[in-house]
This record gives sequence, structure tokens and C-alpha cells, in this order.
Amino acid sequence: MANKKINLNIPEVQSREQRLGTIIAWDGKASELSKQSAYERRGCEGKGKQCRLCEVKGPFTQGSVCSEQMVECQAGNIRDAVLIQHSPIGCGVGQIPYNSIYRNGLSLRNLPVENIRIICTNLDESDMVFGGVKKLKQSIKDAYERYNPKAIFLGTSCATGIIGEDMESVANQAEEELGIPIIPLTCEGFRSKHWSTGFDATQHGILRKIVRRNPKKQEDLINVINLWGSDVFTPMLAELGLRVNYVVDLATVEDLAQLSEATATVGFCYTLSSYMAAALEQEFNVPEIKAPQPYGFAGTDAWLREIARVTHREKLAEVYIQKEHERIKPKLEGLREKLKGVKGYVATGSAYAHGLITVLRELGVEVNGSLVFHHDPVYDSGDPKQDSLKFLIDNYDDVPSFSVSNRQQYQFYGLLKKTTPDFILIRHNGLAPLASRLGIPAAPLGDEHLAIGYEGMINLGEAVLDVLAHKKFHQDLKEHVKLPYTKWWLDQEDPYILAKKPEMLNEKIL
Repeated sequence: MANKKINLNIPEVQSREQRLGTIIAWDGKASELSKQSAYERRGCEGKGKQCRLCEVKGPFTQGSVCSEQMVECQAGNIRDAVLIQHSPIGCGVGQIPYNSIYRNGLSLRNLPVENIRIICTNLDESDMVFGGVKKLKQSIKDAYERYNPKAIFLGTSCATGIIGEDMESVANQAEEELGIPIIPLTCEGFRSKHWSTGFDATQHGILRKIVRRNPKKQEDLINVINLWGSDVFTPMLAELGLRVNYVVDLATVEDLAQLSEATATVGFCYTLSSYMAAALEQEFNVPEIKAPQPYGFAGTDAWLREIARVTHREKLAEVYIQKEHERIKPKLEGLREKLKGVKGYVATGSAYAHGLITVLRELGVEVNGSLVFHHDPVYDSGDPKQDSLKFLIDNYDDVPSFSVSNRQQYQFYGLLKKTTPDFILIRHNGLAPLASRLGIPAAPLGDEHLAIGYEGMINLGEAVLDVLAHKKFHQDLKEHVKLPYTKWWLDQEDPYILAKKPEMLNEKIL
């Protein structure tokens, strides 16, 4: 894994496409993508070229998200810190939805509800010519005086990347003056073609500037890298005698500092946790749990057993696994009966989608199609046990229509038309209205921990039944709305036809 070594001595995180070979457009069977990814070879010295994926590159992008927004929802969600977006005001528009998400997340965790702490330097035309360092320095002082934070994060933007602002020097000077960590995060939108690099940028800054270098190990503390969902890990891992250290979202600076003191690190989704978990193992000797993700019986069993092996709690794990199997199976049988013959579709982030398809198939739901927003051929550990796509195929069969697209609505129409699901599971709700116009209800997974573990199978099954109860509304909607596409496009059978034949854009038929 020498060629994948994470370097915390440099201020800029390496992008996912450089580090992992990430792609954002592909179409075919899940088994074909898994085979082309050649996962087991990615961790081997000198063999990276054998694993490059052929990416279907479209002639335009209809809409997406950027790395800076992921920094907003990570660094901006640390409870006793402040994030300063060194950007034009337009980049700060994400503060509105992220404030709502932050408040809801605090409520789910029974924490005091408050507003998010994000400041924008509001760069203008003059700053683009003469530089915005003065505004940044003033914003750091204002943030310190207004909030008395334990740390201040500085997020870059496309604008600051274009003019080459020296964020590292400003951060070092301010840190010396204020005596708290000032952490620059390189997350310009054009730095990476997929927004998941923003997760890595935040985690890189935390690892460089906040995590304790001389940790005192806590043998019962386990890091859980997560988003802002409900607290499902505490009761699960308490069965093994472990305390949970939730990071990054909704954590405190002290929670982040003690990352190096934990006995192990886990995550609910390898897209999110890959970078930080691998770096904690490499730099701080905190083992990363290398196992399937905790979804469905097979994944959750393997995940718990690997945690137990690493933390020496094997007997406790076996007692818990047996108890949960006996408890869940009767409920699961009832849900399977109700969901017999139902077809589902998953449209979420990459590794998360693999887990959700697993749970739907445990419920007896047919899943013949899925859209993931990107694909990582490998995660940072390079360990095949973390190959979540291969685990899905090996244990729950293939997905015939498995597409990679970074939230392109014009493609999503064709994918749904081809697979004709009864409902969709979705994380980024911008695609849900299109599904509704096709008469397909969507279950927006606002609590991303809903499907985790044994109880997660019951939770997701009940959520699917609830969304199916509203299907008539969406079918009525379909009869009274018009899709914003030409008849020519509506008649196309291949959603990726424009990527394969971009010259069609110049034809009169469009």
C-alpha cells in the first residue's frame, strides 16, 4: 500500500480521482463494474494502471454539488468550532439548508439545538483583483470574538483558488496569535470532479491540526465516523462494552482530539470514513475495522465479529448476534410478506447504496436498478474486505442496471423508465421531484442511519411501506404534469446516448 500512503505533512488533500481512481459516469451491470474495478490489485505496488476504469464522459453537466459544500456539512457541524468560507457570498447559500440539517441532527441526538456557526468573507470583484487576505484576517478575529471557538476552519472556494490566496500562512499567523487551531481546508469546487473529496479535505485538516499526537489510549472507546443521523451505534456497541466517539458531524473539538486514543475506528459508509480511518491507523496506530458495512444479516454479523476480534470481545459479540437474529427474524418475515412483489430503486452515494440494496433484498424487495453518484474502485485501506460492491454481489446477487451519474436529472429519467420501480430510496432530494412526475414515490432518507444493523432492516421495511401508502398521490401527479424534455429525449432508450454520441447535440432534432 506504499503508493497509497496518506501524507499529513502537506496542507492539501489529494483528490479522490488521483488517490482512488474515482469516476462519476458509468453504465452497466454491477458485476461488470466490480470486475473492471479489479479491487484486489489496487493496493499493490505498480499495478494501478491495470485498474483504471473507462468513464462515460458526457458533453455537459446539468447540476451537481461541490467539495466546498461537503466542508460546510462537516467542518460547519462541529459544535464548538467555526467555519469561515473564504468565498463570494453565493458559495454561502448552502448555509441555509445545512443550518436546518444541523438543528435536526442535534435534536435527533438529544443535544441542545442551536444555529450553525459559518461565516462567509463575501469576496467581491475588487478582492478578486487585489486579494482578500485582509477580509479573511478580519473574519478570523470576528469569529473568535463572537463565538470564542475551540478551533476555526478556513474553507477555500473556486474564487480563492483562482487568485491563489495563501491560506496556510494566514492560518499559521492567526493560530499563533489566538492560541487555538486555525485549520485551512483546500476544497475549491474545481479541485475534484466529485464532492466526496470535500469529506477528505475536512478530515485531512482535523488529522493535521486537532488530533492528539501523544494519545493516552482508552481501550473501550471506538471512533464512529458518521453524518448527522440518529444514535444507533451507542446501543449496538454498548453490547460489546464499547463507548462511541461520534465524529465528524455534531462532534466537539475534544471529541476530534481523542480520535487517536480510541481502540478502533468504524464507519457507516466507506465513502465517508475511508480517508480518516486509514490515516488514524497509519499515523496513530488506531486499527480500522476492515469488514463489510453493517447492513443486513451478513454485513452486520461480519462487522460485529471483526470489531470483537480487534477489541477482544468475541463472546459478547456472539451473544448479541444470536439474540438479535432471534428477535428480528419474526418481524422480518412479516415485512417480507407485505413487500412481496415490490420493486425498489436506490439513488444515493456509492458505498451507502451498496448497503441499502443489501437491506432491501433482505426484505424480499426486487432491486434491478440503482444510481450511485460516484464510484471508488478502492478505499484508502486497499483491503478487499472493504469491497462493498463485491460483497453485495457475492451475497445478494447482481444488479442488472447499475449506473454511476453525479445527479444528472436528464439521465435519471431514462434510468427510471428502464427499471420501472414502485419506489425509490434517495439521499439527495433534488432528484425526487422527477421521480414523482413519473408516478414513483421517493423515501428521502433524512436519517442516514435508518437502515443500519439488525433493527435497520425493520426500520427500512416500515419506511418503504409508508412511502408505498402514498403511491396514489404520485400517480395522480403524473397525470397532471409535463416533463421538461423534448419528445425526442423522452423516446430515447439509452440515458447515456449523449455521452456516447455527443455530436447529437448539434442535430436539428434537439
